[in-house]
Amino acid sequence: MKVVLALAEQSEGRVRRIGSEMASKASELASALGVPSGAVVLGRGAQDAAEQLRATPVDTIYTGEDMKIEEYLVDPAVDALEALLRQVGSALLLVPASNFGKDIAARLGVRLSAGVITEASDITVKDGSISVVSPKFGGSTLSAVGFKNSEYAIVVCRANSFAARAQAGKGEVVALPAVEKPHPAKIEETVVQAAGNISVEEAGIIVSGGRGLGSPEHFDIVEALADALGGAVGASRAAVDAGWIPHAHQVGQTGKSVSPQLYIACGISGAIQHKVGMRSAGIIVAINKDGNAPIFEFCDFGVVGDLFAILPELTKLVKERKSAA
Repeated sequence: MKVVLALAEQSEGRVRRIGSEMASKASELASALGVPSGAVVLGRGAQDAAEQLRATPVDTIYTGEDMKIEEYLVDPAVDALEALLRQVGSALLLVPASNFGKDIAARLGVRLSAGVITEASDITVKDGSISVVSPKFGGSTLSAVGFKNSEYAIVVCRANSFAARAQAGKGEVVALPAVEKPHPAKIEETVVQAAGNISVEEAGIIVSGGRGLGSPEHFDIVEALADALGGAVGASRAAVDAGWIPHAHQVGQTGKSVSPQLYIACGISGAIQHKVGMRSAGIIVAINKDGNAPIFEFCDFGVVGDLFAILPELTKLVKERKSAA
């Protein structure tokens, strides 16, 4: 590998947290391989996003401010990344495990005959080779996967898997030339699915509800506690599959990976698929009437009891403590 790059998604100049995480990881891997590191930001606001990425230890930040990322599907981004990768030569590219990132990874994999590893939760360098940890069989086991005879390597990274390191002012900003090619599909309208005021991926505190809530209207007590704590609302797959709450709130193997300082699981059994998505939380609190629920085996604090009595009282105490402060 001649360089390690990270694709940092941004919106109106604001880099998603996973972008900073991957940029830091790219720098770490590049140091282990003895090669330069870089981050790539594309679309309107890329210059402002680049300034944010200067707080990470990457060597170079590539920007595509004028590329029509917002007007078309992923083609402009794929064209720009393909041109950059062919320019720098053999490279490792980290992309986020978002719909946008997965689509880009698949297309680049075909164009560059690159190896692609998805859902990475860790990446290391062993004896000069890349080793990627990726969950398999619904998250019930972890596997170490490598690349073989691949000039280009692409790793699709789960959010909150790496630590973002600060090292201000190091990155050199380089503007990428626009790739002028016709694109077949144009975006007419973008509809953002509501996920509350705070995204679960970005939240420092998450209160999640599961099957134990019994019905969708009972999510109001989860939302009330989340609001009182200044956090986001999460959910288990069972609650999402039942149609009680949108998929944007789902935490777990088939949902979002989160890493808050505090995670409160309400009426969630704690199956391995859910654990995979929240196991890196700082403090895990479980509230469940079933004292034998699997979540009590890995939570930091467990409360066996009626969540319908506990959550409103806890919300009341939090509000009282905040008003007294």
